[in-house]
Amino acid sequence: MKIIVDTNIVFSAILNTSGKIADVLFNSGNLFDFYSPTFLRGEIMEHRVKLAETSGFEGELLNEAIFQVYGAIQFISDEQIPFEIWRQCIPLVRDVDMDDIAFLALNEYLSATLWTGDKRLYSALKAKGYEQIKTTAELVILRDELQEL
Repeated sequence: MKIIVDTNIVFSAILNTSGKIADVLFNSGNLFDFYSPTFLRGEIMEHRVKLAETSGFEGELLNEAIFQVYGAIQFISDEQIPFEIWRQCIPLVRDVDMDDIAFLALNEYLSATLWTGDKRLYSALKAKGYEQIKTTAELVILRDELQEL
């Protein structure tokens, strides 16, 4: 199953590489294929200072955490996504956060499921009838169900 990982999920995994989110990323490869747009890398770089302050990681430790999390994700160039898909996603995120459009566009392009910890985005998309989205709790339940099969 294809899962699109958004920025807040990656942030959480970097901040706690032994937490629940990291566990899903690192230990679900037999069930899920994780993807993200290359846009994510820019967002992580933009917030690197905040990541360092929040995590307490310095230099190489932070680099190692980022490298470890990136290793679980396949990155897809934003340019691979057809313009029409980007255009179709605008009304879904315009009133929430336009930075989320890259994740939603990739989600549509790959016919995947978006994994987010952004409650505002999740609620807004659900209210618009968008079903290809899951919280961490929902993804853990899905993983557990799939492992039982």
